[in-house]
Amino acid sequence: MGYNNLMNSNKINVRRSFIFTPGLKPEMFPKAIASGADMVCIELEDGIAIKDKDEARKNTIEALETLEVKSGVELVVRVNCQRTKFGLLDLEAFISTKTKVKAIMLPKVKTPDEITFIDDLLTDCALDTDLHVIMETNEALESIYEIAHASKRIVALYFGGVDMAAELRVPNEYKNLLYARSKLVHAGASVGIDVIDVPYLDLEDMDGMKKEAELVRDLGFTGKGSIHPKQINMLNEIFTPSKEEIIKAKKIVDQFNESDTGLVVIDGKLIEKPVLREMQRKILIADKINQI
Repeated sequence: MGYNNLMNSNKINVRRSFIFTPGLKPEMFPKAIASGADMVCIELEDGIAIKDKDEARKNTIEALETLEVKSGVELVVRVNCQRTKFGLLDLEAFISTKTKVKAIMLPKVKTPDEITFIDDLLTDCALDTDLHVIMETNEALESIYEIAHASKRIVALYFGGVDMAAELRVPNEYKNLLYARSKLVHAGASVGIDVIDVPYLDLEDMDGMKKEAELVRDLGFTGKGSIHPKQINMLNEIFTPSKEEIIKAKKIVDQFNESDTGLVVIDGKLIEKPVLREMQRKILIADKINQI
């Protein structure tokens, strides 16, 4: 079908769900990898006390030398804020280690210049490291479009709803953060990358999580975080396209494969090339769950 030949820009991946695992406890890494989440994020930032930052970094680097990551799981390390001492130490450690980190998550970003700086640093070290960027500051909300365009290394934008609600001085409720979420979706769509929503914090309210996940999916998000493995299956289901959507995606990709132009007409509707990336993503999800 030629699907793989088309999947070359923006490193398309399956990113319906993610879960954090503390860098201080590398013995938990394999459990997180086996949890069913599409992404596993090793946590060095908010979940680690200041007194434990150095140990968490050291433990993570040592564990990555032998850690087996099964196919279909994307491993990401959330470093500390790049404007802090611990963030700079994290970056220095990961660019210096022989065990190359494939992706890092950047918290509390404020300006595009921060992304450009890290992109230049990684390029100078000849590293092909992906960037996952969290929007959780008021400054980032103002300039998220420019942030999204600051580096081709960015493969996903994340909504940090808890910190964002605090910055905006509003309760952390869906209706209060609709504008912020919408700006993130707009920015992600403008460069064709994934947009991931904040985890739902009430483990006992699975119905509430389901409702919020469906709302953000319909808004344009491609995935959502979890705080416990029991949330993952539901999130994966919600962010998996229907069989009808997958059939349509295959049809569009096939037509583009056969066409030598940047647009095709399917069922009387004009389909242009920017739509292709989203169709590729849906096919990749279907492939992961053996629907095709």
